[in-house]
Amino acid sequence: MDGLECSEIRWSEIKEQASNYRLDSHYYEKKYVALNQKLSSSPHWLLGDIVLKPIQTGHTPSMSNSSYYGGKIAFIKTDNLRTNHITNSFNHFLSDEGNREISRTELREGDIITTIIGATEDVIARTALVLAEHMPANINQNIVQIRVNESIVLPEYVNSYLNGIYGRNYLRYLSRQTEQVNLNCQEVSSVVVPKVSMNFQNNIRECVIKAYQLQQDSKREFEIADKLFKGIVNVDVDCSSSITCKSLKNSMKASGRLDAEYYHPKYDMLFNKLSKFITYPLGGRNGLVNIQKSIEPGSEYYQEDGIPFIRVSDVDKFEISMPNIKLPHDIVANAEKLYPKKDTILFSKDGSVGIAHKVQEDMKAITSSALLHLTIKNTDVILTDYLTLVLNSPIVQLQAERDTSGAIIQHWKPSDIEKVVIPVLDMEVQKEIAAKVQESFKLRQESKRMLECAVKAVEMAIESDENTAIRWLEQELEVF
Repeated sequence: MDGLECSEIRWSEIKEQASNYRLDSHYYEKKYVALNQKLSSSPHWLLGDIVLKPIQTGHTPSMSNSSYYGGKIAFIKTDNLRTNHITNSFNHFLSDEGNREISRTELREGDIITTIIGATEDVIARTALVLAEHMPANINQNIVQIRVNESIVLPEYVNSYLNGIYGRNYLRYLSRQTEQVNLNCQEVSSVVVPKVSMNFQNNIRECVIKAYQLQQDSKREFEIADKLFKGIVNVDVDCSSSITCKSLKNSMKASGRLDAEYYHPKYDMLFNKLSKFITYPLGGRNGLVNIQKSIEPGSEYYQEDGIPFIRVSDVDKFEISMPNIKLPHDIVANAEKLYPKKDTILFSKDGSVGIAHKVQEDMKAITSSALLHLTIKNTDVILTDYLTLVLNSPIVQLQAERDTSGAIIQHWKPSDIEKVVIPVLDMEVQKEIAAKVQESFKLRQESKRMLECAVKAVEMAIESDENTAIRWLEQELEVF
Protein backbone atom coordinates (compact mmCIF):
# COMPACT_ATOMS: atom_id res chain seq x y z
CA MET A 1 0.00 0.00 0.00
CA ASP A 2 3.05 2.26 -0.33
CA GLY A 3 2.26 5.58 -2.02
CA LEU A 4 -1.36 5.57 -0.89
CA GLU A 5 -2.72 8.07 1.61
CA CYS A 6 -3.66 5.40 4.13
CA SER A 7 -2.28 3.57 7.14
CA GLU A 8 -2.49 -0.09 8.14
CA ILE A 9 -3.16 -0.57 11.85
CA ARG A 10 -3.68 -3.94 13.49
CA TRP A 11 -6.83 -4.39 15.57
CA SER A 12 -4.66 -5.78 18.37
CA GLU A 13 -2.72 -2.47 18.45
CA ILE A 14 -5.96 -0.49 18.64
CA LYS A 15 -7.28 -2.65 21.49
CA GLU A 16 -4.12 -1.94 23.48
CA GLN A 17 -5.55 1.55 24.04
CA ALA A 18 -8.09 -0.12 26.37
CA SER A 19 -11.32 1.82 26.84
CA ASN A 20 -9.91 4.88 25.06
CA TYR A 21 -9.20 3.27 21.74
CA ARG A 22 -9.92 5.29 18.60
CA LEU A 23 -11.52 4.11 15.39
CA ASP A 24 -11.65 7.44 13.52
CA SER A 25 -9.39 7.51 10.45
CA HIS A 26 -8.05 10.98 11.29
CA TYR A 27 -6.22 9.52 14.28
CA TYR A 28 -4.27 7.14 12.03
CA GLU A 29 -3.22 9.57 9.29
CA LYS A 30 0.40 8.93 8.34
CA LYS A 31 1.61 12.37 9.42
CA TYR A 32 0.13 11.89 12.89
CA VAL A 33 1.36 8.32 13.30
CA ALA A 34 4.88 9.51 12.36
CA LEU A 35 4.59 12.46 14.77
CA ASN A 36 3.59 10.19 17.66
CA GLN A 37 6.38 7.74 16.92
CA LYS A 38 8.99 10.52 16.76
CA LEU A 39 7.98 12.18 20.04
CA SER A 40 7.18 9.01 21.97
CA SER A 41 10.49 7.34 21.09
CA SER A 42 12.51 10.05 22.85
CA PRO A 43 12.54 11.02 26.56
CA HIS A 44 9.28 12.81 27.30
CA TRP A 45 6.64 13.75 29.82
CA LEU A 46 2.90 13.48 29.44
CA LEU A 47 1.35 16.89 29.93
CA GLY A 48 -0.98 15.59 32.62
CA ASP A 49 2.01 14.41 34.68
CA ILE A 50 3.71 17.83 34.90
CA VAL A 51 0.80 19.96 36.12
CA LEU A 52 -0.01 21.25 39.60
CA LYS A 53 -3.73 20.66 39.18
CA PRO A 54 -5.81 18.59 36.75
CA ILE A 55 -6.23 20.10 33.31
CA GLN A 56 -9.80 21.37 33.09
CA THR A 57 -12.17 23.45 31.01
CA GLY A 58 -13.97 26.58 32.06
CA HIS A 59 -17.69 27.16 32.00
CA THR A 60 -20.13 29.89 30.98
CA PRO A 61 -22.24 31.12 33.91
CA SER A 62 -25.92 31.52 33.06
CA MET A 63 -26.33 34.55 30.79
CA SER A 64 -29.83 35.02 32.18
CA ASN A 65 -28.41 35.83 35.62
CA SER A 66 -27.37 39.46 35.31
CA SER A 67 -25.59 39.37 38.67
CA TYR A 68 -22.92 37.13 37.09
CA TYR A 69 -21.80 39.79 34.59
CA GLY A 70 -20.81 43.44 34.43
CA GLY A 71 -17.78 43.24 36.71
CA LYS A 72 -14.06 43.61 36.01
CA ILE A 73 -13.02 39.98 35.50
CA ALA A 74 -12.16 39.29 31.85
CA PHE A 75 -14.09 36.33 30.44
CA ILE A 76 -11.83 34.76 27.83
CA LYS A 77 -13.49 33.02 24.89
CA THR A 78 -12.23 31.38 21.69
CA ASP A 79 -12.11 34.66 19.75
CA ASN A 80 -9.83 36.16 22.40
CA LEU A 81 -7.28 33.37 22.11
CA ARG A 82 -5.01 33.62 19.08
CA THR A 83 -1.67 32.08 18.20
CA ASN A 84 0.58 32.81 21.21
CA HIS A 85 -1.53 35.85 22.04
CA ILE A 86 -4.59 36.81 24.09
CA THR A 87 -6.49 39.82 22.80
CA ASN A 88 -7.87 42.39 25.20
CA SER A 89 -11.09 42.86 23.22
CA PHE A 90 -13.33 41.05 25.70
CA ASN A 91 -17.07 40.98 25.01
CA HIS A 92 -18.00 40.01 28.56
CA PHE A 93 -16.69 40.68 32.04
CA LEU A 94 -17.68 38.56 35.02
CA SER A 95 -18.73 39.92 38.38
CA ASP A 96 -17.19 38.52 41.55
CA GLU A 97 -20.31 36.36 41.91
CA GLY A 98 -20.01 35.08 38.35
CA ASN A 99 -16.33 34.30 38.85
CA ARG A 100 -17.10 32.32 42.03
CA GLU A 101 -19.48 30.21 39.93
CA ILE A 102 -16.46 28.97 37.93
CA SER A 103 -13.72 29.59 40.49
CA ARG A 104 -11.98 26.29 39.74
CA THR A 105 -10.55 27.79 36.51
CA GLU A 106 -9.76 31.25 37.79
CA LEU A 107 -6.54 32.14 36.00
CA ARG A 108 -3.25 33.30 37.40
CA GLU A 109 -0.08 34.60 35.79
CA GLY A 110 1.90 31.75 34.20
CA ASP A 111 -1.09 29.58 33.35
CA ILE A 112 -1.32 28.25 29.80
CA ILE A 113 -4.68 28.22 28.02
CA THR A 114 -5.60 26.28 24.88
CA THR A 115 -8.70 26.13 22.71
CA ILE A 116 -10.20 22.63 22.47
CA ILE A 117 -13.46 23.16 20.54
CA GLY A 118 -14.01 24.83 17.18
CA ALA A 119 -15.95 24.64 13.95
CA THR A 120 -12.75 23.84 12.05
CA GLU A 121 -9.40 22.31 12.96
CA ASP A 122 -7.53 25.62 12.78
CA VAL A 123 -9.58 26.99 15.71
CA ILE A 124 -8.38 24.36 18.17
CA ALA A 125 -4.85 24.26 19.63
CA ARG A 126 -4.55 28.03 19.84
CA THR A 127 -2.33 28.43 22.87
CA ALA A 128 -1.07 31.38 24.90
CA LEU A 129 0.57 32.21 28.20
CA VAL A 130 -1.51 34.17 30.70
CA LEU A 131 0.21 37.43 31.73
CA ALA A 132 -0.28 39.83 34.61
CA GLU A 133 -1.97 42.28 32.23
CA HIS A 134 -4.80 39.79 31.63
CA MET A 135 -5.66 39.53 35.31
CA PRO A 136 -8.20 39.01 36.75
CA ALA A 137 -9.61 36.53 34.22
CA ASN A 138 -11.42 33.23 33.69
CA ILE A 139 -12.23 30.99 30.70
CA ASN A 140 -15.26 29.40 29.06
CA GLN A 141 -15.92 25.75 28.23
CA ASN A 142 -14.08 25.86 24.88
CA ILE A 143 -10.72 26.46 26.56
CA VAL A 144 -8.58 24.40 28.96
CA GLN A 145 -6.41 25.70 31.77
CA ILE A 146 -2.93 24.18 32.13
CA ARG A 147 -0.94 25.07 35.25
CA VAL A 148 2.47 23.39 35.10
CA ASN A 149 4.68 22.39 38.02
CA GLU A 150 7.62 24.79 37.71
CA SER A 151 9.88 22.52 39.74
CA ILE A 152 9.72 20.17 36.73
CA VAL A 153 9.08 22.38 33.72
CA LEU A 154 8.76 26.09 32.95
CA PRO A 155 5.50 27.44 31.47
CA GLU A 156 7.41 29.48 28.86
CA TYR A 157 8.90 26.25 27.48
CA VAL A 158 5.58 24.34 27.42
CA ASN A 159 3.80 27.29 25.82
CA SER A 160 6.49 27.62 23.13
CA TYR A 161 6.29 23.87 22.47
CA LEU A 162 2.49 23.89 22.14
CA ASN A 163 2.71 26.85 19.74
CA GLY A 164 5.19 25.03 17.52
CA ILE A 165 4.69 22.45 14.80
CA TYR A 166 5.08 19.47 17.12
CA GLY A 167 2.89 20.55 20.01
CA ARG A 168 0.14 22.09 17.89
CA ASN A 169 -0.03 19.08 15.59
CA TYR A 170 -0.06 16.69 18.55
CA LEU A 171 -3.14 18.43 19.91
CA ARG A 172 -4.77 18.19 16.49
CA TYR A 173 -3.72 14.55 16.22
CA LEU A 174 -5.68 13.80 19.40
CA SER A 175 -8.69 15.89 18.32
CA ARG A 176 -11.97 14.33 17.21
CA GLN A 177 -13.22 15.41 13.78
CA THR A 178 -16.93 15.50 14.59
CA GLU A 179 -19.41 18.22 13.61
CA GLN A 180 -17.31 20.40 15.88
CA VAL A 181 -13.63 19.53 16.10
CA ASN A 182 -12.92 18.89 19.76
CA LEU A 183 -10.60 17.58 22.45
CA ASN A 184 -11.37 16.58 26.01
CA CYS A 185 -9.27 17.17 29.12
CA GLN A 186 -8.06 13.57 29.24
CA GLU A 187 -6.76 13.83 25.68
CA VAL A 188 -4.97 17.11 26.40
CA SER A 189 -3.39 15.43 29.44
CA SER A 190 -1.94 12.74 27.17
CA VAL A 191 -0.02 15.20 24.97
CA VAL A 192 3.63 14.16 24.73
CA VAL A 193 6.07 16.90 25.80
CA PRO A 194 9.78 16.34 25.01
CA LYS A 195 12.08 16.35 28.05
CA VAL A 196 14.71 19.07 27.89
CA SER A 197 17.20 20.42 30.44
CA MET A 198 16.35 23.26 32.81
CA ASN A 199 19.24 25.20 31.25
CA PHE A 200 17.53 25.08 27.86
CA GLN A 201 14.19 26.00 29.40
CA ASN A 202 15.74 29.02 31.09
CA ASN A 203 17.06 30.21 27.72
CA ILE A 204 13.53 29.99 26.35
CA ARG A 205 12.15 31.80 29.42
CA GLU A 206 14.66 34.66 28.99
CA CYS A 207 13.66 35.08 25.35
CA VAL A 208 9.95 35.04 26.14
CA ILE A 209 10.31 37.54 29.01
CA LYS A 210 12.14 39.97 26.68
CA ALA A 211 9.37 39.54 24.11
CA TYR A 212 6.70 40.41 26.66
CA GLN A 213 8.70 43.45 27.80
CA LEU A 214 8.59 44.66 24.20
CA GLN A 215 4.83 44.08 24.20
CA GLN A 216 4.51 46.32 27.24
CA ASP A 217 6.59 49.01 25.53
CA SER A 218 4.34 48.70 22.49
CA LYS A 219 1.23 49.00 24.63
CA ARG A 220 2.56 52.17 26.29
CA GLU A 221 3.24 53.81 22.91
CA PHE A 222 -0.27 52.97 21.73
CA GLU A 223 -1.79 54.30 24.95
CA ILE A 224 0.07 57.59 24.47
CA ALA A 225 -1.42 57.86 20.96
CA ASP A 226 -4.86 57.02 22.30
CA LYS A 227 -4.58 59.63 25.07
CA LEU A 228 -3.47 62.28 22.57
CA PHE A 229 -6.59 61.62 20.54
CA LYS A 230 -8.99 61.39 23.47
CA GLY A 231 -7.49 64.51 25.01
CA ILE A 232 -8.83 66.43 22.04
CA VAL A 233 -11.87 64.39 21.01
CA ASN A 234 -13.43 63.63 24.38
CA VAL A 235 -16.74 61.95 23.60
CA ASP A 236 -17.46 60.12 26.85
CA VAL A 237 -21.25 59.85 27.02
CA ASP A 238 -23.61 59.74 29.98
CA CYS A 239 -25.50 56.43 29.93
CA SER A 240 -27.53 57.08 33.09
CA SER A 241 -30.64 57.91 31.06
CA SER A 242 -32.13 55.33 28.70
CA ILE A 243 -35.29 57.21 27.73
CA THR A 244 -35.72 59.39 24.68
CA CYS A 245 -38.74 60.80 22.85
CA LYS A 246 -38.74 61.18 19.10
CA SER A 247 -41.48 61.88 16.60
CA LEU A 248 -42.17 59.44 13.77
CA LYS A 249 -40.69 62.02 11.41
CA ASN A 250 -37.43 62.12 13.34
CA SER A 251 -37.24 58.38 13.90
CA MET A 252 -38.55 55.75 11.49
CA LYS A 253 -39.08 58.15 8.57
CA ALA A 254 -35.52 59.41 8.95
CA SER A 255 -33.69 56.15 9.64
CA GLY A 256 -36.07 53.30 8.77
CA ARG A 257 -35.51 51.88 12.26
CA LEU A 258 -38.19 51.16 14.86
CA ASP A 259 -36.12 49.31 17.48
CA ALA A 260 -35.88 51.35 20.68
CA GLU A 261 -32.17 50.61 21.24
CA TYR A 262 -31.29 52.57 18.10
CA TYR A 263 -32.55 55.77 19.75
CA HIS A 264 -30.74 55.50 23.08
CA PRO A 265 -29.82 59.04 24.27
CA LYS A 266 -26.11 58.21 24.35
CA TYR A 267 -26.01 58.17 20.56
CA ASP A 268 -27.48 61.68 20.33
CA MET A 269 -24.87 62.80 22.88
CA LEU A 270 -22.13 61.24 20.75
CA PHE A 271 -23.18 63.00 17.56
CA ASN A 272 -23.71 66.30 19.38
CA LYS A 273 -20.12 66.15 20.64
CA LEU A 274 -18.77 65.14 17.21
CA SER A 275 -20.55 68.13 15.64
CA LYS A 276 -17.96 70.38 17.33
CA PHE A 277 -15.20 68.94 15.12
CA ILE A 278 -14.49 68.74 11.41
CA THR A 279 -15.96 65.38 10.38
CA TYR A 280 -16.30 63.30 7.24
CA PRO A 281 -18.32 60.19 6.42
CA LEU A 282 -16.12 57.12 6.25
CA GLY A 283 -17.19 56.08 2.75
CA GLY A 284 -19.38 57.07 -0.17
CA ARG A 285 -18.88 59.86 -2.71
CA ASN A 286 -17.68 62.42 -0.16
CA GLY A 287 -16.08 59.91 2.19
CA LEU A 288 -12.52 59.36 3.33
CA VAL A 289 -12.02 55.86 1.92
CA ASN A 290 -12.91 53.54 -0.89
CA ILE A 291 -14.54 50.36 0.41
CA GLN A 292 -14.13 47.00 -1.29
CA LYS A 293 -15.47 43.57 -0.40
CA SER A 294 -13.67 40.27 -0.77
CA ILE A 295 -15.25 36.83 -1.33
CA GLU A 296 -16.91 34.14 0.79
CA PRO A 297 -16.13 30.84 -0.97
CA GLY A 298 -17.71 28.43 1.54
CA SER A 299 -16.12 25.73 3.65
CA GLU A 300 -16.22 23.21 0.80
CA TYR A 301 -13.23 25.04 -0.69
CA TYR A 302 -11.12 24.92 2.48
CA GLN A 303 -7.91 22.92 2.13
CA GLU A 304 -4.46 22.51 3.68
CA ASP A 305 -2.44 24.03 0.81
CA GLY A 306 -3.01 27.09 -1.32
CA ILE A 307 -3.78 30.75 -0.60
CA PRO A 308 -4.14 31.61 3.11
CA PHE A 309 -7.76 32.53 3.92
CA ILE A 310 -8.06 35.17 6.65
CA ARG A 311 -11.29 35.45 8.63
CA VAL A 312 -12.46 37.85 11.34
CA SER A 313 -11.28 35.43 14.04
CA ASP A 314 -7.72 35.77 12.68
CA VAL A 315 -7.61 39.57 13.01
CA ASP A 316 -7.33 42.05 15.84
CA LYS A 317 -6.19 45.67 15.86
CA PHE A 318 -2.57 44.70 16.53
CA GLU A 319 -1.92 41.65 14.40
CA ILE A 320 -3.12 39.02 11.94
CA SER A 321 -2.72 35.37 12.90
CA MET A 322 -1.89 33.50 9.71
CA PRO A 323 -4.54 30.79 9.28
CA ASN A 324 -4.20 27.10 8.52
CA ILE A 325 -7.18 27.27 6.18
CA LYS A 326 -6.17 27.73 2.56
CA LEU A 327 -8.07 28.23 -0.72
CA PRO A 328 -7.30 26.84 -4.20
CA HIS A 329 -5.15 29.14 -6.32
CA ASP A 330 -7.88 29.05 -8.97
CA ILE A 331 -10.68 29.98 -6.54
CA VAL A 332 -11.28 33.04 -8.75
CA ALA A 333 -9.62 34.45 -11.84
CA ASN A 334 -6.75 36.82 -10.99
CA ALA A 335 -6.94 35.98 -7.29
CA GLU A 336 -3.99 38.28 -6.60
CA LYS A 337 -6.30 41.26 -7.11
CA LEU A 338 -7.95 40.29 -3.81
CA TYR A 339 -4.67 40.35 -1.87
CA PRO A 340 -4.58 43.14 0.75
CA LYS A 341 -1.98 45.76 -0.09
CA LYS A 342 0.26 47.74 2.27
CA ASP A 343 -1.71 50.45 4.13
CA THR A 344 -5.07 48.81 3.42
CA ILE A 345 -7.27 48.85 6.53
CA LEU A 346 -9.13 45.59 7.15
CA PHE A 347 -12.42 46.38 8.87
CA SER A 348 -14.80 43.74 10.22
CA LYS A 349 -18.52 43.94 9.47
CA ASP A 350 -19.73 40.55 10.75
CA GLY A 351 -19.38 38.74 14.07
CA SER A 352 -17.00 40.92 16.07
CA VAL A 353 -17.80 44.11 14.19
CA GLY A 354 -15.69 47.23 14.10
CA ILE A 355 -12.19 45.71 14.35
CA ALA A 356 -9.71 47.71 12.27
CA HIS A 357 -6.21 46.53 11.34
CA LYS A 358 -3.75 48.36 9.09
CA VAL A 359 -1.86 45.99 6.78
CA GLN A 360 1.87 46.62 7.28
CA GLU A 361 3.13 44.93 4.10
CA ASP A 362 1.62 43.54 0.88
CA MET A 363 0.02 40.18 1.68
CA LYS A 364 -0.40 37.05 -0.40
CA ALA A 365 -3.70 36.08 1.17
CA ILE A 366 -7.44 36.40 0.67
CA THR A 367 -9.75 37.75 3.34
CA SER A 368 -13.33 36.68 3.90
CA SER A 369 -16.18 38.95 2.81
CA ALA A 370 -16.68 39.82 6.49
CA LEU A 371 -13.52 41.93 6.28
CA LEU A 372 -13.90 45.08 4.21
CA HIS A 373 -10.84 46.62 2.53
CA LEU A 374 -10.59 50.36 3.19
CA THR A 375 -8.12 52.49 1.21
CA ILE A 376 -7.54 56.19 1.91
CA LYS A 377 -8.59 58.48 -0.92
CA ASN A 378 -6.38 61.42 0.06
CA THR A 379 -3.57 61.18 2.62
CA ASP A 380 -3.37 64.98 2.67
CA VAL A 381 -6.71 64.87 4.52
CA ILE A 382 -6.28 61.86 6.81
CA LEU A 383 -3.43 59.48 7.65
CA THR A 384 -3.92 55.72 7.62
CA ASP A 385 -2.54 55.11 11.13
CA TYR A 386 -4.67 57.91 12.55
CA LEU A 387 -7.82 56.56 10.88
CA THR A 388 -7.08 53.04 12.14
CA LEU A 389 -6.87 54.34 15.70
CA VAL A 390 -10.17 56.23 15.31
CA LEU A 391 -11.91 53.16 13.86
CA ASN A 392 -10.88 51.17 16.94
CA SER A 393 -11.99 53.94 19.32
CA PRO A 394 -15.26 54.17 21.30
CA ILE A 395 -16.44 56.79 18.77
CA VAL A 396 -16.81 54.16 16.07
CA GLN A 397 -17.63 51.30 18.45
CA LEU A 398 -20.70 53.25 19.65
CA GLN A 399 -21.81 53.81 16.06
CA ALA A 400 -21.37 50.09 15.38
CA GLU A 401 -23.38 49.27 18.50
CA ARG A 402 -26.21 51.55 17.39
CA ASP A 403 -26.37 50.20 13.83
CA THR A 404 -26.21 46.52 14.81
CA SER A 405 -28.48 46.68 17.87
CA GLY A 406 -31.27 44.11 18.01
CA ALA A 407 -29.42 41.51 15.91
CA ILE A 408 -28.74 38.00 17.28
CA ILE A 409 -25.64 37.74 15.09
CA GLN A 410 -23.94 41.06 14.56
CA HIS A 411 -23.90 42.27 10.96
CA TRP A 412 -22.94 45.82 10.07
CA LYS A 413 -24.34 46.81 6.70
CA PRO A 414 -21.77 48.38 4.35
CA SER A 415 -24.34 51.10 3.60
CA ASP A 416 -24.31 52.00 7.32
CA ILE A 417 -20.52 51.73 7.53
CA GLU A 418 -20.21 54.31 4.76
CA LYS A 419 -22.11 56.79 6.96
CA VAL A 420 -19.86 56.38 10.01
CA VAL A 421 -18.82 59.83 11.25
CA ILE A 422 -15.04 60.33 11.54
CA PRO A 423 -13.48 63.38 13.27
CA VAL A 424 -10.51 64.69 11.27
CA LEU A 425 -7.96 66.61 13.35
CA ASP A 426 -5.24 69.02 12.27
CA MET A 427 -2.56 67.25 10.18
CA GLU A 428 0.23 68.01 12.67
CA VAL A 429 -1.77 66.33 15.43
CA GLN A 430 -2.48 63.37 13.15
CA LYS A 431 1.25 63.02 12.44
CA GLU A 432 2.06 63.03 16.15
CA ILE A 433 -0.56 60.35 16.82
CA ALA A 434 0.48 58.30 13.77
CA ALA A 435 4.16 58.33 14.84
CA LYS A 436 3.23 56.78 18.21
CA VAL A 437 1.03 54.18 16.52
CA GLN A 438 3.83 53.25 14.11
CA GLU A 439 6.35 52.91 16.95
CA SER A 440 3.85 50.73 18.82
CA PHE A 441 3.49 48.40 15.84
CA LYS A 442 7.25 48.25 15.33
CA LEU A 443 7.78 47.14 18.92
CA ARG A 444 4.96 44.62 18.68
CA GLN A 445 6.47 43.11 15.53
CA GLU A 446 9.82 42.76 17.34
CA SER A 447 8.02 41.08 20.23
CA LYS A 448 6.21 38.72 17.87
CA ARG A 449 9.45 37.79 16.13
CA MET A 450 11.12 37.10 19.50
CA LEU A 451 8.27 34.77 20.50
CA GLU A 452 8.63 33.03 17.15
CA CYS A 453 12.35 32.58 17.86
CA ALA A 454 11.50 30.83 21.14
CA VAL A 455 9.11 28.50 19.31
CA LYS A 456 11.67 27.80 16.58
CA ALA A 457 14.39 27.08 19.14
CA VAL A 458 12.17 24.44 20.78
CA GLU A 459 11.56 22.85 17.38
CA MET A 460 15.32 22.84 16.68
CA ALA A 461 16.01 21.16 20.03
CA ILE A 462 13.56 18.39 19.07
CA GLU A 463 14.95 18.01 15.55
CA SER A 464 18.65 18.40 16.41
CA ASP A 465 19.88 19.06 19.96
CA GLU A 466 19.68 21.68 22.71
CA ASN A 467 23.14 23.18 22.16
CA THR A 468 22.45 23.81 18.48
CA ALA A 469 19.14 25.44 19.38
CA ILE A 470 20.73 27.65 22.08
CA ARG A 471 23.51 28.84 19.74
CA TRP A 472 20.95 29.70 17.06
CA LEU A 473 18.75 31.52 19.56
CA GLU A 474 21.67 33.60 20.87
CA GLN A 475 22.58 34.62 17.31
CA GLU A 476 19.00 35.62 16.54
CA LEU A 477 18.66 37.66 19.73
CA GLU A 478 21.78 39.68 18.85
CA VAL A 479 19.69 41.32 16.10
CA PHE A 480 17.29 42.89 18.62
